[in-house]
Amino acid sequence: MAGRGGVVNDTKSGIPSWDGIVPVQCQPNPSILRLSASLTWVQAHEPLHADIDYNKTNGVGPGMSFANAILTKVPNFGSIGLVPCAIGGTTISEWAKGGFLYEQLVRRTQAALQNGGVIRAMLWYQGESDTEIKEDADAYKGRLDKFFTDLRADLEYPVLPIIQVALASGKGPYVKIVRNAQLGIKLPSVQCVDAKGLPLEPDKLHLTTPAQVQLGETLADAFLQSLHNPIHITKWFLFARKQQQRQAILALFSE
Repeated sequence: MAGRGGVVNDTKSGIPSWDGIVPVQCQPNPSILRLSASLTWVQAHEPLHADIDYNKTNGVGPGMSFANAILTKVPNFGSIGLVPCAIGGTTISEWAKGGFLYEQLVRRTQAALQNGGVIRAMLWYQGESDTEIKEDADAYKGRLDKFFTDLRADLEYPVLPIIQVALASGKGPYVKIVRNAQLGIKLPSVQCVDAKGLPLEPDKLHLTTPAQVQLGETLADAFLQSLHNPIHITKWFLFARKQQQRQAILALFSE
């Protein structure tokens, strides 16, 4: 989810607008940067995806509360570089290798790793658009598995930690099929946190601002727990002695 917290349709014009409210958990922090559309590092602030998902009205997403929660829990964590890549309203097939979204994701990730950057995880929240057609819902698990596998191969990081979010809502009647696919992924170093039950905006599709904050904090807990995975713990301790490096987090909340 690129971030639609606080975005509602104007009652007269019907045009969506953001209320501009930024919770304290999402406030800017000098230690939290974002990779802009021009591939330069700037201080992160809401809306995190404003120059990435520029054809839509963006609001609050889980990215800033995620990063702030990490720094609150681990004050000596170092700087965090968020790499927003989400495009709202997309299906998993649009993220397949060879397509524009996939290639842009790889390009932005590679740019984030220049000058000593270290990729720490990918956050993935997508699937609402795959709930509309049963064929898409039925194919979701295989397509998601292939997307994760292809991305890890192209980034040359076969155990890239991935934290995905199981849907809170959907555009169509096949939410359960997509959720079961997300919860059933068995790839190594892939965690799933569940957004079901979080409050939704009046459109019954997008999370409210408080829900985005809560989701970001849940993702932070999952991320910090992943650092204790034996696969990653050696790299973590090596990094801890070089805190001047930037830790890149891929932020793909694509609905």
